[in-house]
Amino acid sequence: GTDGTLRRDGKLAMDRLDGNAIAGALFDAFGREMTTAVGTCGGCAWVGPLAEVAVYLAGPGVVARCPQCDNLLAVIVERRGLACVELAGLASLEEPRATHP
Repeated sequence: GTDGTLRRDGKLAMDRLDGNAIAGALFDAFGREMTTAVGTCGGCAWVGPLAEVAVYLAGPGVVARCPQCDNLLAVIVERRGLACVELAGLASLEEPRATHP
């Protein structure tokens, strides 16, 4: 099965989710909550929390794209039990600020 549907042009249409869909994968990769980390798109300079990126789950890994220009920001795949993260599309990524009760 797939996570999308076949469009008339024969391409797979995938469901767009937000960055919260990859909270677990980001935690596995970074060892901390990362949806509040602020990223900057290397394509259009959009700045925002990872929770706001566009996420697509279909395929061998997870793809995160800029919500403004659709630039590829990150790819997450699991290999031999390790989360492998490629962040080439991000110009920068700031650590999430610690929250104090």
